[in-house]
Amino acid sequence: MGGRFEGRVALITGASRGAGRAIALRLASEGADLVVTYKKEQGLAEEVVEAATGLGRRAVAVPADLELSGDVAQMFEVARARFARLDIFVANAAATAFRPLLEVKDYNVTRTFAITVTAFVLAAQRAAALMGDGFGRIVAVSGIDSVGVMPGHGVLGAAKAAMEMLVRYLAWELGPRGITVNGVCPGLIETDSYRMYVHQGLGVDPAEAQARLIALTPRRRLGSPEDVASLVAFLCSPEGDFLTGQTVILDGGFSLLSPLGTVGG
Repeated sequence: MGGRFEGRVALITGASRGAGRAIALRLASEGADLVVTYKKEQGLAEEVVEAATGLGRRAVAVPADLELSGDVAQMFEVARARFARLDIFVANAAATAFRPLLEVKDYNVTRTFAITVTAFVLAAQRAAALMGDGFGRIVAVSGIDSVGVMPGHGVLGAAKAAMEMLVRYLAWELGPRGITVNGVCPGLIETDSYRMYVHQGLGVDPAEAQARLIALTPRRRLGSPEDVASLVAFLCSPEGDFLTGQTVILDGGFSLLSPLGTVGG
């Protein structure tokens, strides 16, 4: 079974569900062998491994708490031991407490930045060490809260913005080796996390919120995990070789609208 990623090895964090799962399966469908990490959802991660195996790929699921530097190191050690190399690293996992900044605790800040910022730096170091000169891809999955205010997202938005700056610096440092580093900044993607945030975080009926958001989005739909996976696949492909140090907003055009554009419905 051939494809753009035939013979490549990809490691994706937070790959048991949502966008991470879609990314892993898209890369596998185009030929990549996989290391998929998860924190709690072992059964779902094993389903990803089974699906990749069914596509003729080699795959392994690795438990990893990205707050722990030892776990970050271990997931790359598994990649080295199992495949002896790594070509693609996708930093997808994230976690936070959705609270106003005046209510967050110190451990909420520490945990969010540990997973999104510290772990990303440590993981990029490990990934680059396993990548050969001439080809390597690092992709960071950010979020629209890095460029616009979302209630309760202050800490995560700040961490994601820091991640996007790290993308630029890593691209500068790794470019001469043939390794590109880019970010993907999804808008509102239709996942369980999105529905939970709208319902519990904002106290809005998800169906009502969806209708209002779609009306304000030029593409007239919400994004899907597969949309994110398609962009990541391009960034990881040979066709994306000259694109580096960029964070691409993927929101169906939602962010084009000025707040004044919503006046009058």
